[in-house]
Amino acid sequence: MILVTGGAGFIGANFVLDWAATTDEPVVNLDALTYAGNLESLASLQGNPRHTFVKGDITDRALLDRLLAEHRPRAIVHFAAESHVDRSIHGPGDFIRTNVNGTFTLLEAARAHWLSLTGDDKANFRFHHVSTDEVYGSLSATAPAFTETHPYEPNSPYSASKAASDHLVRAWFHTYGLPVVTTNCSNNYGPYHFPEKLIPLMIVNALAGKPLPVYGDGQQVRDWLYVKDHCSAIREVLARGALGETYNVGGWNEKPNLEIVHTVCALLDELRPDPAGSYKRLITFVTDRPGHDRRYAIDARKLERELGWTPAETFETGIRKTVQWYLDHADWVANVQSGNYRDWVSKQYGA
Repeated sequence: MILVTGGAGFIGANFVLDWAATTDEPVVNLDALTYAGNLESLASLQGNPRHTFVKGDITDRALLDRLLAEHRPRAIVHFAAESHVDRSIHGPGDFIRTNVNGTFTLLEAARAHWLSLTGDDKANFRFHHVSTDEVYGSLSATAPAFTETHPYEPNSPYSASKAASDHLVRAWFHTYGLPVVTTNCSNNYGPYHFPEKLIPLMIVNALAGKPLPVYGDGQQVRDWLYVKDHCSAIREVLARGALGETYNVGGWNEKPNLEIVHTVCALLDELRPDPAGSYKRLITFVTDRPGHDRRYAIDARKLERELGWTPAETFETGIRKTVQWYLDHADWVANVQSGNYRDWVSKQYGA
């Protein structure tokens, strides 16, 4: 079996669902169920004996030791993280606690577990660390895309905390021999995405007739990766990635934020037209956030060259599936939009 941390969050939940659909191997799913963790995303696994959910924090060493001793996983896939740049600007302490201290605690628990194994169990154990392209900093409009050897230049409390966790994972491999692999992904989108990030926020606000807040001039460029493609890449790296190596995972879809918003509006105009007119009328430019990186771009050729992985979805197919999913799952959206969520959106975009 494998242990997944953060498996009730956006990418983690998609990975757990994907794992259950493509393998017979059991999963122990550890999640603290903070604001972005949502058990409703895992409702289809209720009663499934191959999925064990445990509410808990990766900073709780006693809990980690107990889970590892009880279940003896052959691998740990580490998603658990505070992940929203805007929230890291307002409250960086949570990001240091979870992303840095939590990863350290998990690494130490994993190392003790690994050292307790023998033979093939020890040789085959893996610690897969899931990270972000934001650790590399920002690119100019004409600079080459990030490769795995690009220097780390994080610019936000979030990306700095993830860079720190990446360095810890690397150090535990080189110092202690812990068998690790790391993936650094670009912007994910798809089902079960908490509506604070760009694409789900635009969909949810548009359907509610609310303003569609776009930072600055909207020309910040990101590479967009459909979450199910990300899950397939993680499976490949976990199975066949070289120990101690980093693999960049991207969708080959560089697009400015404003184009993303226009695409979402056009799809909603087609799939759920508003009698009041095109959803583009709701686009509202707001003050840019501090230190907003201008461009990210992922060069994923190493992953294709060494493991044969390429994304299955184009942006056009993936974004259509995403918009349709939100239209079909209004109850899920309504249930995650708590009072705390509404207060935060008002604080972040109200001006």
